[in-house]
Amino acid sequence: MKQFKESNRYAKALLRNVGDENAPQALAEIALLNEMMAKSKELKNLLVNPMFTTDERAKVFKAIAEKYKISEPTVKFILHLSELGIVIYLAQILRVAINLYLEKQKRAKAIVMTPIEIGKNQEEKLKSSLKKLTDRDVDIEYMVDPSLLGGMLVKIGSTMYDTSIKGQLRLLKDELIKG
Repeated sequence: MKQFKESNRYAKALLRNVGDENAPQALAEIALLNEMMAKSKELKNLLVNPMFTTDERAKVFKAIAEKYKISEPTVKFILHLSELGIVIYLAQILRVAINLYLEKQKRAKAIVMTPIEIGKNQEEKLKSSLKKLTDRDVDIEYMVDPSLLGGMLVKIGSTMYDTSIKGQLRLLKDELIKG
């Protein structure tokens, strides 16, 4: 619970500091840095390990920021999280910040999993259906999951819609067990 409160607090602080007009850029930069931390144990260690001084972190991180053209507010934010020892929660802070930003923009993000790639016609139908469902414009991220037998899984925020055959069979099994 504490982790969620901290993530929520710092996500709000990030959005407040960068402003609405710079939020997409800052979120993209933080997503890049989060991905870099996930791939590089050395970078993660630099930001997380208390053995490194603030000056050492700042020097290395500013070189990285210069190479990848990361803005000054984002650099300050990451270094601040590092100093506080909570940069380890960057992925969750990013997720909360994206959701807060999309909510403020009257948008939603959906993750759609299907067994095969869907066509443009189906994509447009799905987008309009999700817009009706959420009363918001929806940004959709598609994922192909061959383990689904048919149908799709749609996740919007913390809500999951399961129309897959696998999901329907699971529901049927549960009903048969209940009697």
